[in-house]
Amino acid sequence: MLEIKNISYCYPHTEKPALKDVSLSAERGQILGLLGPNGAGKTTLISHLSGMLPVQQGDISIDGLPLAVVRHRSPTRIAIAPQEYAFYPMLTVRENLECFAAAGGLGGGRKRQRIGECMAFAQLERFVQVRAERLSGGLKRRLNLAIALLPEPEVILLDEPTVGVDPQSRAFLLDAVKTLADNGATVIYTSHY
Repeated sequence: MLEIKNISYCYPHTEKPALKDVSLSAERGQILGLLGPNGAGKTTLISHLSGMLPVQQGDISIDGLPLAVVRHRSPTRIAIAPQEYAFYPMLTVRENLECFAAAGGLGGGRKRQRIGECMAFAQLERFVQVRAERLSGGLKRRLNLAIALLPEPEVILLDEPTVGVDPQSRAFLLDAVKTLADNGATVIYTSHY
């Protein structure tokens, strides 16, 4: 489903490449972990897959089509839960999900359905009226995940999703990754643990 061939990338004004000749592939329902210390290039690779960085050298394809074509035709086919919190701190959990669902083109009954499903998946129902800034670190990670899942992506990119969370939240997030893969999503997960 996902194939990366010989990706190399060098940030401007640096001599050492962040990525050099990286190749890998992942099938539907597969979890691929990228393990390495900070600075190893994990986030750089995720940034390529999410379209935030242009490919300098090499190829990325999904189902045999170039990544750029896939992102143009179906931008919600790939979703990212970034390492940094990607929501509005002043909005409640529900308001954040409604905002991002609308931004992703969801409306009407489908929007309500996906918000409910993602909230249940991330176990956020009890926090629906809580402003995001008041959530614990683990609940903030769950909100990041719920937002990423709204459009039902086929490829889910999780960049350091367990950084700074308690052991219970870490266990929840790892179980969630397994469930996503069991349901047919391809999950790319980065960690330095």
